[in-house]
Amino acid sequence: MHIDLNTTWFILVGVLFTGYAMLDGFDLGIGALHLFTKKDEERRILLNAIGPVWDGNEVWLVTGGGALFAAFPDVYATAFSGFYLALVLLLVALIFRAVAIEFRSKRPEAWWRQMWDVSFSLGSILSALLIGTALGNRLTRRGNSPALSSVCSPPTPCSLVSRPWLCS
Repeated sequence: MHIDLNTTWFILVGVLFTGYAMLDGFDLGIGALHLFTKKDEERRILLNAIGPVWDGNEVWLVTGGGALFAAFPDVYATAFSGFYLALVLLLVALIFRAVAIEFRSKRPEAWWRQMWDVSFSLGSILSALLIGTALGNRLTRRGNSPALSSVCSPPTPCSLVSRPWLCS
């Protein structure tokens, strides 16, 4: 059996994006549940659970984007220009998550920790919401513009199902 280079790259890019969705889904779920804990000690335990791996999970996303650019530049250009608004919002949400995890323990004041706890949770919820909406609306081929259909369209049953899947 002969597998050509395009098929190999297609499988590789699929594995990278699937790896990101599955592995970062745990982190996003921790972030979504973070504010539901009562004590600061419980929040610290949640952050310690994702501490060793949270930043490594974003490497899957960056590597997937780089592999997509290297192997399929036309697809990369179409997807990244079409999903521009969603990707910028996703980038901001991921940055807030990373900064919140790093800065939360820098000062002992309660207001400081609460500010970063809220940033971490909102960044996680927004990330899952954006990825799930984009994935679900693209699977149902809603709208002509990927950016408008992923962010501004009413959610479809498929996008509503894919959002919680990312947080599980």
